[in-house]
Amino acid sequence: MIFLYILLAALVLVLATSLICFLKIFYTSRREKWPEYPVPAGEIYEPHHEQMIEWIKYARALPHKEVSIQSFDGLTLRGTYFEFEKGLPIDILFHGYHGCAEQDLSGGVYRCQRLGHNVLIVDHRASGKSEGHVITFGVNESRDARAWIQYVLENIDPNAQILLGGISMGAATVMMTSAMELPENVKGTVADCGYTSAKDIIKKVIRDMHLPDNLLYPFVRLGAILFGRFDPDANSPIESMPNCRVPVIFFHGDEDAFVPMSMSEENHAACSAPKHLVITPKAGHGLCFPVDVDTYVTEIANFFEPFIK
Repeated sequence: MIFLYILLAALVLVLATSLICFLKIFYTSRREKWPEYPVPAGEIYEPHHEQMIEWIKYARALPHKEVSIQSFDGLTLRGTYFEFEKGLPIDILFHGYHGCAEQDLSGGVYRCQRLGHNVLIVDHRASGKSEGHVITFGVNESRDARAWIQYVLENIDPNAQILLGGISMGAATVMMTSAMELPENVKGTVADCGYTSAKDIIKKVIRDMHLPDNLLYPFVRLGAILFGRFDPDANSPIESMPNCRVPVIFFHGDEDAFVPMSMSEENHAACSAPKHLVITPKAGHGLCFPVDVDTYVTEIANFFEPFIK
């Protein structure tokens, strides 16, 4: 009987720890209201807030259309489409962890106009205006990205030349999508400060908190499987890149303290498709574009010139 009590106590401890990990990392309550001008918090972003707010105002003032799709598991996912001219290439952009499209991608709208592209910015599941409560670090989001590609071809332009783009978790999402079977319309991917895998970045954050990552990660994974109904180890950028089907340009800041620059270097090395890595000096996490707008735009234009007619 004592053994059964010990076993039950151990089971309760495992489940409780897994639930706490799930709630801390993967679960998000619905955020009904964002600030008037949503910008990322943190000391490294403060010098760029004024420019980010200008990009938000710029995007809001442009003609745009609110669009939506249904995910494979029944969620309504929402995005905003900006059409500068019919027939231009279309970028589909994805934001980072706990971000939203307007916060992370308004600069991307400006970037696309400079490139001569139309653009669709997307709120991930459990983010912004989209439904859901579980963030899956790109595992399910990559399936959503493929659905957005289909939406563009069926509802906007069946002949569109499409670029996928993402920042941080959005970069991980589009890297995983790039290894899927895709329409020939998809011409390439822009991966900005993406991690190698959910496991790698979660363990890195655990270490940053001075906690034992090898001990805790099994509870993190179990929590995702039991309570989030997905396996964070089911897919990853570093596993997808050897099977990549489209050209990829990688960006990373050399002062990124959240996702190490070495992760983009590893993803770049593993990529089997045409590829290019751009390291932006003095740029923290997600700041390659604000730190050096002109170089960012030029590198994308030059890299994809052979692939976009």
